[in-house]
Amino acid sequence: GPPLFPLPLGNPSSQAMSYADIRLRTDVSVYAPGGTIAVKARIDVLDNVAAGSDAQGAPSSSASQLSPPGAFRVKRAYGEALTPIGLLAVGRIGATWGLGMLTNGGDCADCNYGDAADRVALITPLAGHIFAVAYDIDQIGPFVAQQPGQTFLNLSPSADVHTVTVAFLRYKDDLSRDRRRLAGKTTVEYGAFVSDRWQNNDVPAEYLPTAQPIAITGSQLMSRGYQAVAVDGWARVTHPFFRIETEWAAVIGSIQQASLIPGVLYHQPVTAQQIGGALESEFGEEESRVGAGFDGGYASGDQSPGFGAFPVVGQGPAQPGDLNGPKANPPLHTTVNNFTFHPDYFVDRILFREIIGAVTGAVYARPHVRWDVMRIAPGVLQASVAGIASWAVFPESAPGGKSPLGVEIDPTLAYASRDGFGVAFEYGVLFPMAGLDNPQQNLKAFPAQLARVRVMYRY
Repeated sequence: GPPLFPLPLGNPSSQAMSYADIRLRTDVSVYAPGGTIAVKARIDVLDNVAAGSDAQGAPSSSASQLSPPGAFRVKRAYGEALTPIGLLAVGRIGATWGLGMLTNGGDCADCNYGDAADRVALITPLAGHIFAVAYDIDQIGPFVAQQPGQTFLNLSPSADVHTVTVAFLRYKDDLSRDRRRLAGKTTVEYGAFVSDRWQNNDVPAEYLPTAQPIAITGSQLMSRGYQAVAVDGWARVTHPFFRIETEWAAVIGSIQQASLIPGVLYHQPVTAQQIGGALESEFGEEESRVGAGFDGGYASGDQSPGFGAFPVVGQGPAQPGDLNGPKANPPLHTTVNNFTFHPDYFVDRILFREIIGAVTGAVYARPHVRWDVMRIAPGVLQASVAGIASWAVFPESAPGGKSPLGVEIDPTLAYASRDGFGVAFEYGVLFPMAGLDNPQQNLKAFPAQLARVRVMYRY
């Protein structure tokens, strides 16, 4: 079967690869006099661009790098207005909730995804809580322009995807939480949301890969009948000597018509019943030199081949021994029950982050410890190590047909300065278990290693 990770073209037996990437991230906020109106944006420049990837001229004689297409990426752009009934926000808005297990705005320095929604939201405080309601336009089309330069028209409103979310939250900002902790007080925070997404019809010809372009006509419109409901609950307890935080979510959905070919219909819907949860903890005062904790997580699986973290449109059914692939294979297999953590919610450095792509169909346990090696005037030099043990929920999902996936050890040595400079050396080694073997060819998975240096300038 194929390897679990790409191999070098010139010398596959070396199994060693290296790269460097760059990102300039700018969050801009402009406030009107009085502070009741704000316009905000997130602009990424050279977003995750590989160093040396845009050489000018022949590679061997290049003396400069070209600006790559899409060098500027506007990820967020929205306005806020303080009204008598609450804060009204409209535009492309970043979305983050709880631990970031399900909804994650990608705010960390090396996050590569990040959620943003074209949203209208109203947020208001009431009885010591924050209440919010949001309406999202997730996808529309196909489009046509009535006149050159005119507004594009949506030819198929019934194929639009919409989401409505209602949430409540009891929350303290970082400054308030730290003041309470230093005063010896315990802070309890919690929240929950319910989100409903639906799509009545669909135009698969708009996004399916085809050898020749297909004319978008009324004959390409077909019934979809998609609806999914997500429920998420989050809680955090911050004590002077510890922090415990947890998030749990459930997603229940169905696609009444899963076919992508007009005129070719399935008679059984595809359904989803997914459950996921994560726990984080830290024991020891933040000011102490030593701290430790235990993290864990669960993402429901599906009793079919492959983990299904990132299925590709048009990809064939997954086969036993595959690492990835779509879960649904109608009419033979009509469930997609694997809950997938957001790929920007990192629990390790190799298995879930680099090989599988995200936590899905798996259980993990993650003890960790930190030590402030040196505290000097502008910053802290900190050493830490985490151990992650992982198992597949269903053995059928793992390439080796077994539940144990591996044990990973991730040490870090990092320096962070209060003036915004930071540098970190990160290492990881994964000791694979039977779930990553290739029993068909009697091949054992080899240990994998990763070394990364991160340099950050924050302003």
